[in-house]
Amino acid sequence: MSRLAAGFWVQAYLMRLQTELIPAFVVAHGDDTAGAILIKLNPLDGSAKVFQRVMSMDGARPWDLLTEGAEADVDALIARQRRTDPDLWVIEVESRDGRHMLDEPGLS
Repeated sequence: MSRLAAGFWVQAYLMRLQTELIPAFVVAHGDDTAGAILIKLNPLDGSAKVFQRVMSMDGARPWDLLTEGAEADVDALIARQRRTDPDLWVIEVESRDGRHMLDEPGLS
């Protein structure tokens, strides 16, 4: 199974969110071809969650919760991740009701 280039996937994801009127933006632009992607879900209440892709035994690449908590703590974890992986993409999704669409068809 071939993988989409990271930059292409990010653009498609942002467009998908835009069609649902869910604000999102690129916090950190990673490597266009093979950069890993973190999705920060910000419900605008001082908390946040971060999702990352994982590789399952069957080759699927579902999104998994990496961390959640106070937004400042989540941002600190993201900053540490960026220091060790400069190719990392970070996308912030702002949704008071917690919608991120990562579980929708076509986004795995």
